Amino acid sequence: MLNLFRILVADDHEVVRHGLRSLLESQPNWTVCGEASDGGEAVVIAIEMKPDLVVLDIGMPKLNGLEATRQILASLPTAKVLILSLYESERMIQEVLTSGALGYLLKSDASRYLVKAAEALRNGKTFFTPRFGHLIVDASLRPHGAMNASSPSVISLTAREREVVYLLGAGKSTKEVAVALDMAVKTAETHRAHIMHKLNLHSITDLVLYAVRNGIVTTPGPAREPVDRGNGHCEPSTLAAAIQETSIPPAEC
Repeated sequence: MLNLFRILVADDHEVVRHGLRSLLESQPNWTVCGEASDGGEAVVIAIEMKPDLVVLDIGMPKLNGLEATRQILASLPTAKVLILSLYESERMIQEVLTSGALGYLLKSDASRYLVKAAEALRNGKTFFTPRFGHLIVDASLRPHGAMNASSPSVISLTAREREVVYLLGAGKSTKEVAVALDMAVKTAETHRAHIMHKLNLHSITDLVLYAVRNGIVTTPGPAREPVDRGNGHCEPSTLAAAIQETSIPPAEC
């Protein structure tokens, strides 16, 4: 009986999911057992399907990749999680490690490194996009807590506050946040005030920029028709280009 390596892929862009599936299923005995288009769906499918590896976009709707990671690992502690992001961010590397994920891969590097990253996690190792090496080394050479002391981090936020950051960063009003999270508007306002204080931010604009620059949310780019092989799967060679068009990077990170 074949020992299949079962993988769940979660990204809110269908063309990206198809490209990731094509790359992963090009390997012998690897199979994508499920796909999800948002973080909440990823948690539900992961608990149901019990994959060996979960590949999560960090900036999905409803529940971002980091919070989805925490919830998945709470139910499936033996699962391995690989986070995908559009942006190179030192704070997000720390966030990924804190969430319990074992890998962090830039989407622009997925065509080259996705299989290698999945194989590393399958063997119980960690994997980070090679260009992150200097960030990890720099952070490890600093006194403990130095990075947090000089810059705000979502590590200090509660799970509920992270959900509020995601929704506000995605352009939702405080009232819309309250409806989405089934809370009173006054409670949502209180969460927003606590978040602004913790992150040393002074306006909603600052909060939106913070969310975008740290990969918590992404700004949509122009739509693109996927290159199809006739079976619904995007050619692996088109994945990087397709990913680049799903979001417009911020002016600075």
